[in-house]
Amino acid sequence: MNLPETGRSVEELLAEVARLKEHDLPVRGGQVTAYVYDTGRAAVHDAAARVYLEMLEVNSLDPTAFPSIVEMERQVVGAVADQLGGGHGIFTSGGTESIMLAVKAARDLMGRARPNLVLPVTAHPAFHKAAHYLGVEVRPVPVDLETFRAAAGGLPIDEDTVLVVASAPSYPQGVVDPVEEIAAAAAAAGVPCHVDACVGGWLLPWLREAGAKVPAFDLSVPGVTSISCDLHKYGYAPKGASVVLFKDPAMRRKAYFASAAWPGYTVINTTVQSSRSAGPLGGAWATLQALGRDGYLELGRTTWEAVRRLRSGISEISGLRVLGEPESALVAFTGDDVFTLADEARARGWFLQPQLSFAGIPANLHITVTGVTLAGVEAMLEVIAESAAAARRRGPAVLPEGLVELVAGLDLEALDDAAFAELAAAVGVDLRPGAGQPELAVVNAILDALPVAHREAVLVRFLSLIYA
Repeated sequence: MNLPETGRSVEELLAEVARLKEHDLPVRGGQVTAYVYDTGRAAVHDAAARVYLEMLEVNSLDPTAFPSIVEMERQVVGAVADQLGGGHGIFTSGGTESIMLAVKAARDLMGRARPNLVLPVTAHPAFHKAAHYLGVEVRPVPVDLETFRAAAGGLPIDEDTVLVVASAPSYPQGVVDPVEEIAAAAAAAGVPCHVDACVGGWLLPWLREAGAKVPAFDLSVPGVTSISCDLHKYGYAPKGASVVLFKDPAMRRKAYFASAAWPGYTVINTTVQSSRSAGPLGGAWATLQALGRDGYLELGRTTWEAVRRLRSGISEISGLRVLGEPESALVAFTGDDVFTLADEARARGWFLQPQLSFAGIPANLHITVTGVTLAGVEAMLEVIAESAAAARRRGPAVLPEGLVELVAGLDLEALDDAAFAELAAAVGVDLRPGAGQPELAVVNAILDALPVAHREAVLVRFLSLIYA
Protein backbone atom coordinates (compact mmCIF):
# COMPACT_ATOMS: atom_id res chain seq x y z
CA MET A 1 0.00 0.00 0.00
CA ASN A 2 1.50 3.31 -1.11
CA LEU A 3 -0.77 5.68 0.82
CA PRO A 4 -0.88 5.37 4.63
CA GLU A 5 -4.24 5.11 6.38
CA THR A 6 -3.33 8.03 8.65
CA GLY A 7 -0.91 10.91 8.31
CA ARG A 8 2.69 10.49 9.46
CA SER A 9 4.80 12.87 11.52
CA VAL A 10 7.69 14.94 10.18
CA GLU A 11 10.10 12.84 12.23
CA GLU A 12 8.79 9.62 10.68
CA LEU A 13 9.02 11.08 7.19
CA LEU A 14 12.59 12.28 7.61
CA ALA A 15 13.60 8.90 9.01
CA GLU A 16 12.03 7.24 5.98
CA VAL A 17 13.84 9.62 3.61
CA ALA A 18 17.14 8.78 5.30
CA ARG A 19 16.42 5.08 4.76
CA LEU A 20 15.50 5.62 1.11
CA LYS A 21 18.73 7.58 0.51
CA GLU A 22 20.93 4.92 2.11
CA HIS A 23 22.41 3.82 -1.23
CA ASP A 24 22.40 7.23 -2.95
CA LEU A 25 25.62 8.76 -4.16
CA PRO A 26 26.70 11.69 -1.93
CA VAL A 27 25.89 15.17 -3.22
CA ARG A 28 28.66 16.93 -1.29
CA GLY A 29 32.41 16.43 -0.99
CA GLY A 30 33.52 16.04 -4.61
CA GLN A 31 33.65 12.23 -4.79
CA VAL A 32 30.76 12.15 -7.29
CA THR A 33 32.18 13.67 -10.46
CA ALA A 34 28.91 14.09 -12.38
CA TYR A 35 25.32 15.21 -11.77
CA VAL A 36 26.07 17.41 -8.73
CA TYR A 37 27.94 20.70 -8.30
CA ASP A 38 29.47 21.64 -4.97
CA THR A 39 31.01 24.96 -3.95
CA GLY A 40 32.31 23.51 -0.71
CA ARG A 41 30.57 26.44 1.02
CA ALA A 42 27.75 25.18 3.22
CA ALA A 43 26.43 28.69 3.95
CA VAL A 44 25.76 29.31 0.24
CA HIS A 45 23.81 26.08 -0.17
CA ASP A 46 21.89 26.83 3.04
CA ALA A 47 20.91 30.29 1.79
CA ALA A 48 19.65 28.81 -1.47
CA ALA A 49 17.66 26.12 0.34
CA ARG A 50 15.98 28.65 2.64
CA VAL A 51 14.95 31.00 -0.16
CA TYR A 52 13.88 28.02 -2.29
CA LEU A 53 11.56 26.96 0.53
CA GLU A 54 10.26 30.52 0.89
CA MET A 55 9.26 30.54 -2.80
CA LEU A 56 8.18 26.89 -2.94
CA GLU A 57 4.43 27.49 -3.16
CA VAL A 58 4.56 30.58 -5.36
CA ASN A 59 3.21 29.62 -8.81
CA SER A 60 5.16 30.99 -11.76
CA LEU A 61 2.16 30.46 -14.03
CA ASP A 62 0.90 34.03 -13.64
CA PRO A 63 3.48 36.80 -13.11
CA THR A 64 0.71 39.36 -12.59
CA ALA A 65 -0.44 37.45 -9.52
CA PHE A 66 3.05 37.07 -8.08
CA PRO A 67 5.19 40.08 -9.06
CA SER A 68 8.05 38.77 -6.91
CA ILE A 69 8.88 36.26 -9.63
CA VAL A 70 9.12 39.01 -12.24
CA GLU A 71 11.72 40.95 -10.26
CA MET A 72 13.68 37.82 -9.35
CA GLU A 73 13.72 36.63 -12.95
CA ARG A 74 14.78 40.05 -14.21
CA GLN A 75 17.73 40.01 -11.82
CA VAL A 76 18.75 36.43 -12.57
CA VAL A 77 18.38 36.71 -16.35
CA GLY A 78 20.04 40.12 -16.23
CA ALA A 79 23.08 38.70 -14.44
CA VAL A 80 23.43 36.00 -17.09
CA ALA A 81 23.00 38.54 -19.90
CA ASP A 82 25.69 40.74 -18.34
CA GLN A 83 28.13 37.82 -18.55
CA LEU A 84 27.15 36.51 -21.98
CA GLY A 85 26.91 39.50 -24.29
CA GLY A 86 23.45 40.87 -23.54
CA GLY A 87 20.22 39.56 -24.94
CA HIS A 88 16.67 38.90 -23.78
CA GLY A 89 16.08 35.83 -21.67
CA ILE A 90 13.77 33.27 -20.12
CA PHE A 91 14.33 31.41 -16.85
CA THR A 92 13.73 27.68 -17.40
CA SER A 93 13.88 24.41 -15.47
CA GLY A 94 17.15 23.22 -17.01
CA GLY A 95 19.28 22.89 -20.10
CA THR A 96 16.87 20.57 -21.88
CA GLU A 97 14.02 23.07 -21.56
CA SER A 98 16.29 25.96 -22.60
CA ILE A 99 17.32 24.00 -25.68
CA MET A 100 13.72 23.00 -26.39
CA LEU A 101 12.72 26.69 -26.41
CA ALA A 102 15.68 27.66 -28.60
CA VAL A 103 14.74 25.02 -31.18
CA LYS A 104 11.04 26.01 -31.04
CA ALA A 105 11.87 29.68 -31.49
CA ALA A 106 14.10 28.95 -34.48
CA ARG A 107 11.58 26.59 -36.05
CA ASP A 108 8.73 29.06 -35.69
CA LEU A 109 10.86 32.01 -36.82
CA MET A 110 12.07 30.28 -39.99
CA GLY A 111 8.73 28.65 -40.88
CA ARG A 112 10.12 25.84 -43.02
CA ALA A 113 7.89 22.97 -44.16
CA ARG A 114 10.56 20.32 -43.49
CA PRO A 115 12.78 21.93 -40.85
CA ASN A 116 16.20 20.51 -40.06
CA LEU A 117 18.79 21.13 -37.36
CA VAL A 118 22.56 21.00 -38.02
CA LEU A 119 24.71 20.04 -35.03
CA PRO A 120 28.00 18.31 -34.14
CA VAL A 121 27.86 14.66 -33.01
CA THR A 122 29.15 15.91 -29.65
CA ALA A 123 26.12 18.19 -29.15
CA HIS A 124 23.93 17.29 -26.18
CA PRO A 125 21.09 14.76 -26.75
CA ALA A 126 18.66 17.45 -25.58
CA PHE A 127 18.76 18.71 -29.19
CA HIS A 128 17.69 15.27 -30.43
CA LYS A 129 14.94 15.28 -27.82
CA ALA A 130 13.76 18.74 -28.89
CA ALA A 131 13.87 17.71 -32.55
CA HIS A 132 11.88 14.57 -31.76
CA TYR A 133 9.18 16.51 -29.90
CA LEU A 134 9.03 19.39 -32.40
CA GLY A 135 9.19 17.47 -35.67
CA VAL A 136 12.64 18.66 -36.77
CA GLU A 137 15.18 16.52 -38.65
CA VAL A 138 18.64 16.22 -37.08
CA ARG A 139 21.68 16.48 -39.34
CA PRO A 140 24.77 15.44 -37.33
CA VAL A 141 28.24 16.65 -38.28
CA PRO A 142 31.44 14.72 -37.38
CA VAL A 143 34.14 16.26 -35.19
CA ASP A 144 37.91 16.11 -35.45
CA LEU A 145 39.06 12.96 -33.62
CA GLU A 146 42.13 14.68 -32.20
CA THR A 147 40.62 17.93 -30.95
CA PHE A 148 36.95 16.74 -30.75
CA ARG A 149 35.83 20.11 -32.14
CA ALA A 150 33.33 20.61 -34.94
CA ALA A 151 34.46 22.23 -38.17
CA ALA A 152 32.68 25.17 -39.78
CA GLY A 153 33.40 23.96 -43.29
CA GLY A 154 31.01 21.64 -45.07
CA LEU A 155 28.03 22.15 -42.78
CA PRO A 156 24.95 20.54 -44.43
CA ILE A 157 22.91 23.75 -44.38
CA ASP A 158 20.13 24.03 -46.96
CA GLU A 159 16.91 25.95 -47.53
CA ASP A 160 15.12 23.94 -44.81
CA THR A 161 17.73 24.44 -42.07
CA VAL A 162 16.24 26.35 -39.14
CA LEU A 163 19.16 26.25 -36.68
CA VAL A 164 22.89 25.54 -36.51
CA VAL A 165 24.39 24.49 -33.17
CA ALA A 166 27.81 24.92 -31.54
CA SER A 167 28.84 23.87 -28.03
CA ALA A 168 30.76 25.91 -25.44
CA PRO A 169 31.89 23.44 -24.32
CA SER A 170 30.63 20.10 -25.55
CA TYR A 171 30.00 17.88 -22.54
CA PRO A 172 31.88 14.71 -23.58
CA GLN A 173 35.42 16.17 -23.80
CA GLY A 174 34.99 19.71 -22.47
CA VAL A 175 36.23 21.51 -25.60
CA VAL A 176 34.74 24.64 -27.16
CA ASP A 177 33.64 24.44 -30.78
CA PRO A 178 34.85 27.22 -33.14
CA VAL A 179 31.81 29.37 -32.44
CA GLU A 180 32.94 32.38 -34.49
CA GLU A 181 33.41 30.29 -37.64
CA ILE A 182 30.24 28.24 -37.20
CA ALA A 183 28.14 31.34 -36.47
CA ALA A 184 29.59 33.09 -39.52
CA ALA A 185 28.69 30.12 -41.74
CA ALA A 186 25.15 30.11 -40.34
CA ALA A 187 24.77 33.87 -40.79
CA ALA A 188 26.03 33.67 -44.37
CA ALA A 189 23.23 31.20 -45.07
CA GLY A 190 20.67 33.35 -43.23
CA VAL A 191 20.16 30.75 -40.48
CA PRO A 192 20.08 31.28 -36.67
CA CYS A 193 22.93 29.87 -34.58
CA HIS A 194 22.48 28.58 -31.04
CA VAL A 195 25.40 28.13 -28.65
CA ASP A 196 24.86 25.42 -26.09
CA ALA A 197 26.67 26.87 -23.08
CA CYS A 198 24.53 25.00 -20.57
CA VAL A 199 27.69 23.72 -18.89
CA GLY A 200 30.05 26.56 -19.72
CA GLY A 201 27.93 29.69 -19.78
CA TRP A 202 28.38 30.49 -16.10
CA LEU A 203 31.90 29.04 -15.97
CA LEU A 204 33.94 30.13 -18.97
CA PRO A 205 33.81 33.88 -18.16
CA TRP A 206 35.23 33.19 -14.68
CA LEU A 207 37.87 30.83 -16.06
CA ARG A 208 38.89 33.56 -18.50
CA GLU A 209 39.31 36.00 -15.61
CA ALA A 210 41.29 33.31 -13.78
CA GLY A 211 43.79 33.13 -16.65
CA ALA A 212 42.41 30.38 -18.89
CA LYS A 213 42.43 30.89 -22.66
CA VAL A 214 38.73 30.93 -23.54
CA PRO A 215 37.67 31.63 -27.14
CA ALA A 216 34.78 33.96 -27.93
CA PHE A 217 31.49 32.07 -27.67
CA ASP A 218 28.59 34.26 -26.48
CA LEU A 219 26.00 36.65 -27.94
CA SER A 220 28.71 39.21 -28.67
CA VAL A 221 29.90 36.92 -31.49
CA PRO A 222 28.37 38.00 -34.84
CA GLY A 223 25.86 35.42 -36.03
CA VAL A 224 25.07 33.91 -32.61
CA THR A 225 21.34 34.39 -32.13
CA SER A 226 20.69 32.44 -28.89
CA ILE A 227 22.60 30.82 -26.04
CA SER A 228 21.68 28.55 -23.12
CA CYS A 229 23.27 28.66 -19.66
CA ASP A 230 22.49 26.40 -16.70
CA LEU A 231 22.70 28.00 -13.27
CA HIS A 232 22.28 24.65 -11.52
CA LYS A 233 25.67 23.64 -12.91
CA TYR A 234 28.48 26.15 -12.38
CA GLY A 235 26.10 28.72 -10.97
CA TYR A 236 25.80 26.19 -8.10
CA ALA A 237 22.06 26.84 -7.73
CA PRO A 238 19.63 24.07 -6.71
CA LYS A 239 18.40 21.92 -9.56
CA GLY A 240 15.80 23.37 -11.88
CA ALA A 241 17.61 26.57 -12.91
CA SER A 242 18.66 27.57 -16.42
CA VAL A 243 18.46 30.60 -18.72
CA VAL A 244 18.08 30.84 -22.48
CA LEU A 245 19.02 34.20 -24.03
CA PHE A 246 18.01 35.51 -27.44
CA LYS A 247 19.81 38.28 -29.31
CA ASP A 248 16.51 39.64 -30.64
CA PRO A 249 13.40 40.07 -28.45
CA ALA A 250 11.28 39.09 -31.46
CA MET A 251 12.96 35.67 -31.46
CA ARG A 252 12.35 35.32 -27.73
CA ARG A 253 8.64 35.87 -28.39
CA LYS A 254 8.75 32.89 -30.77
CA ALA A 255 9.67 30.73 -27.77
CA TYR A 256 6.47 31.71 -25.96
CA PHE A 257 3.17 29.84 -26.18
CA ALA A 258 -0.29 31.43 -25.98
CA SER A 259 -3.72 29.90 -26.37
CA ALA A 260 -7.14 31.54 -26.32
CA ALA A 261 -8.91 28.50 -27.79
CA TRP A 262 -10.93 27.69 -24.71
CA PRO A 263 -13.34 29.42 -22.29
CA GLY A 264 -11.02 29.28 -19.27
CA TYR A 265 -8.27 31.47 -17.84
CA THR A 266 -5.74 33.26 -20.05
CA VAL A 267 -2.92 30.89 -21.10
CA ILE A 268 0.42 32.45 -21.92
CA ASN A 269 3.61 30.56 -21.09
CA THR A 270 7.25 31.54 -21.38
CA THR A 271 8.33 27.93 -20.86
CA VAL A 272 7.23 24.40 -21.75
CA GLN A 273 5.69 24.09 -18.29
CA SER A 274 2.61 25.99 -17.16
CA SER A 275 2.17 25.78 -13.39
CA ARG A 276 5.57 25.50 -11.76
CA SER A 277 7.06 26.30 -8.40
CA ALA A 278 9.10 29.50 -8.05
CA GLY A 279 11.38 27.58 -5.66
CA PRO A 280 14.12 26.98 -8.27
CA LEU A 281 14.03 30.65 -9.28
CA GLY A 282 14.35 31.68 -5.64
CA GLY A 283 17.19 29.22 -5.12
CA ALA A 284 19.06 30.53 -8.16
CA TRP A 285 18.54 34.16 -7.14
CA ALA A 286 19.77 33.42 -3.61
CA THR A 287 22.86 31.56 -4.84
CA LEU A 288 23.90 34.41 -7.15
CA GLN A 289 23.36 36.92 -4.37
CA ALA A 290 25.17 34.82 -1.74
CA LEU A 291 28.27 34.21 -3.86
CA GLY A 292 28.54 37.48 -5.77
CA ARG A 293 31.21 38.30 -8.30
CA ASP A 294 34.12 37.70 -5.92
CA GLY A 295 32.77 34.30 -4.92
CA TYR A 296 32.40 33.10 -8.49
CA LEU A 297 35.81 34.41 -9.46
CA GLU A 298 37.43 32.52 -6.58
CA LEU A 299 35.54 29.36 -7.53
CA GLY A 300 36.78 29.85 -11.10
CA ARG A 301 40.39 30.08 -9.91
CA THR A 302 40.21 26.96 -7.74
CA THR A 303 38.33 25.02 -10.42
CA TRP A 304 40.87 25.87 -13.11
CA GLU A 305 43.76 24.90 -10.84
CA ALA A 306 42.04 21.57 -10.13
CA VAL A 307 41.58 20.97 -13.89
CA ARG A 308 45.27 21.61 -14.53
CA ARG A 309 46.33 19.29 -11.72
CA LEU A 310 43.88 16.58 -12.79
CA ARG A 311 44.94 16.64 -16.44
CA SER A 312 48.59 16.46 -15.49
CA GLY A 313 48.04 13.71 -12.94
CA ILE A 314 45.97 11.48 -15.21
CA SER A 315 48.58 11.78 -17.96
CA GLU A 316 51.16 10.40 -15.53
CA ILE A 317 49.13 7.23 -14.80
CA SER A 318 50.21 4.25 -16.88
CA GLY A 319 47.76 3.31 -19.61
CA LEU A 320 45.57 6.43 -19.36
CA ARG A 321 45.34 9.50 -21.58
CA VAL A 322 43.23 12.64 -21.52
CA LEU A 323 41.09 13.17 -24.60
CA GLY A 324 41.74 16.51 -26.30
CA GLU A 325 42.71 19.70 -24.52
CA PRO A 326 39.77 20.72 -22.32
CA GLU A 327 39.10 24.46 -22.19
CA SER A 328 36.58 24.12 -19.40
CA ALA A 329 36.19 22.09 -16.23
CA LEU A 330 35.19 18.86 -17.96
CA VAL A 331 37.91 16.22 -18.32
CA ALA A 332 37.58 12.89 -20.14
CA PHE A 333 40.19 10.14 -20.22
CA THR A 334 40.45 6.74 -21.81
CA GLY A 335 42.45 3.57 -21.28
CA ASP A 336 42.40 -0.19 -21.80
CA ASP A 337 39.26 -0.96 -19.78
CA VAL A 338 37.55 2.15 -18.47
CA PHE A 339 34.33 0.36 -17.53
CA THR A 340 36.08 -1.92 -15.04
CA LEU A 341 38.09 1.07 -13.82
CA ALA A 342 34.81 2.88 -13.09
CA ASP A 343 33.53 -0.06 -11.03
CA GLU A 344 36.80 -0.21 -9.10
CA ALA A 345 36.62 3.53 -8.36
CA ARG A 346 32.99 3.18 -7.23
CA ALA A 347 34.01 0.40 -4.84
CA ARG A 348 36.48 2.91 -3.35
CA GLY A 349 33.73 5.53 -2.90
CA TRP A 350 34.28 7.58 -6.07
CA PHE A 351 31.91 7.93 -9.03
CA LEU A 352 33.51 8.46 -12.46
CA GLN A 353 30.98 8.75 -15.28
CA PRO A 354 31.31 6.19 -18.11
CA GLN A 355 30.83 7.40 -21.69
CA LEU A 356 30.30 4.92 -24.52
CA SER A 357 32.26 4.97 -27.77
CA PHE A 358 30.60 6.89 -30.59
CA ALA A 359 31.47 8.32 -34.01
CA GLY A 360 35.10 7.23 -33.72
CA ILE A 361 35.52 8.54 -30.15
CA PRO A 362 36.64 5.74 -27.79
CA ALA A 363 34.84 4.75 -24.60
CA ASN A 364 36.05 6.93 -21.76
CA LEU A 365 35.41 8.24 -18.26
CA HIS A 366 34.17 11.77 -17.61
CA ILE A 367 34.97 14.02 -14.66
CA THR A 368 33.13 17.25 -13.89
CA VAL A 369 35.49 19.43 -11.86
CA THR A 370 33.75 21.79 -9.41
CA GLY A 371 34.68 24.31 -6.76
CA VAL A 372 35.29 21.60 -4.16
CA THR A 373 37.49 19.37 -6.37
CA LEU A 374 40.84 21.02 -5.65
CA ALA A 375 40.72 20.06 -1.98
CA GLY A 376 40.47 16.38 -2.92
CA VAL A 377 42.26 16.23 -6.26
CA GLU A 378 45.25 14.26 -4.94
CA ALA A 379 42.93 11.71 -3.34
CA MET A 380 41.03 11.42 -6.63
CA LEU A 381 44.22 10.84 -8.59
CA GLU A 382 45.30 8.19 -6.10
CA VAL A 383 41.96 6.39 -6.50
CA ILE A 384 42.17 6.59 -10.30
CA ALA A 385 45.69 5.12 -10.24
CA GLU A 386 44.66 2.34 -7.83
CA SER A 387 41.53 1.59 -9.84
CA ALA A 388 43.46 1.49 -13.13
CA ALA A 389 45.93 -0.99 -11.63
CA ALA A 390 43.08 -3.10 -10.22
CA ALA A 391 41.28 -3.03 -13.59
CA ARG A 392 44.44 -4.29 -15.31
CA ARG A 393 44.66 -7.16 -12.82
CA ARG A 394 40.99 -8.07 -13.31
CA GLY A 395 41.10 -7.69 -17.06
CA PRO A 396 38.24 -6.41 -19.22
CA ALA A 397 34.64 -7.34 -18.54
CA VAL A 398 34.03 -10.85 -19.89
CA LEU A 399 30.89 -11.12 -21.99
CA PRO A 400 29.32 -14.54 -22.39
CA GLU A 401 29.87 -15.82 -25.90
CA GLY A 402 27.13 -14.73 -28.27
CA LEU A 403 25.48 -12.42 -25.71
CA VAL A 404 25.88 -9.23 -27.74
CA GLU A 405 24.46 -10.93 -30.82
CA LEU A 406 21.60 -12.31 -28.73
CA VAL A 407 20.70 -8.88 -27.35
CA ALA A 408 21.03 -7.27 -30.79
CA GLY A 409 18.61 -9.84 -32.20
CA LEU A 410 16.01 -9.63 -29.46
CA ASP A 411 12.60 -8.10 -30.00
CA LEU A 412 12.70 -6.13 -26.76
CA GLU A 413 9.12 -4.97 -27.16
CA ALA A 414 8.03 -8.61 -26.95
CA LEU A 415 9.76 -9.10 -23.57
CA ASP A 416 7.85 -8.29 -20.39
CA ASP A 417 9.65 -6.72 -17.42
CA ALA A 418 10.09 -10.09 -15.70
CA ALA A 419 11.87 -11.58 -18.72
CA PHE A 420 14.08 -8.53 -19.08
CA ALA A 421 14.90 -8.70 -15.36
CA GLU A 422 16.07 -12.28 -15.87
CA LEU A 423 18.27 -11.14 -18.73
CA ALA A 424 19.76 -8.37 -16.55
CA ALA A 425 20.35 -10.82 -13.69
CA ALA A 426 22.15 -13.17 -16.10
CA VAL A 427 24.85 -10.53 -16.57
CA GLY A 428 25.06 -9.77 -12.85
CA VAL A 429 22.83 -6.71 -12.56
CA ASP A 430 20.66 -6.71 -9.45
CA LEU A 431 18.07 -3.94 -9.58
CA ARG A 432 15.99 -5.02 -6.60
CA PRO A 433 15.19 -2.26 -4.06
CA GLY A 434 17.91 -2.05 -1.43
CA ALA A 435 20.47 -3.89 -3.59
CA GLY A 436 22.81 -0.88 -3.47
CA GLN A 437 25.04 0.46 -6.23
CA PRO A 438 25.45 -2.20 -8.96
CA GLU A 439 28.65 -3.03 -10.85
CA LEU A 440 28.03 -1.98 -14.43
CA ALA A 441 31.18 -2.92 -16.36
CA VAL A 442 29.45 -5.82 -18.12
CA VAL A 443 26.35 -3.75 -18.91
CA ASN A 444 28.46 -0.88 -20.29
CA ALA A 445 30.57 -3.31 -22.33
CA ILE A 446 27.40 -4.78 -23.86
CA LEU A 447 25.99 -1.33 -24.62
CA ASP A 448 29.31 -0.25 -26.10
CA ALA A 449 29.25 -3.22 -28.49
CA LEU A 450 25.71 -2.57 -29.71
CA PRO A 451 24.60 -0.23 -32.52
CA VAL A 452 23.09 3.06 -31.33
CA ALA A 453 19.47 2.09 -31.97
CA HIS A 454 19.90 -1.10 -29.95
CA ARG A 455 21.62 0.82 -27.15
CA GLU A 456 18.66 3.14 -26.92
CA ALA A 457 16.16 0.27 -26.87
CA VAL A 458 18.05 -1.49 -24.07
CA LEU A 459 18.31 1.73 -22.06
CA VAL A 460 14.57 2.30 -22.30
CA ARG A 461 13.89 -1.21 -21.02
CA PHE A 462 16.51 -0.79 -18.29
CA LEU A 463 14.76 2.39 -17.10
CA SER A 464 11.36 0.73 -17.30
CA LEU A 465 12.64 -2.12 -15.15
CA ILE A 466 14.04 0.22 -12.51
CA TYR A 467 10.62 1.86 -12.09
CA ALA A 468 8.56 -1.31 -12.52
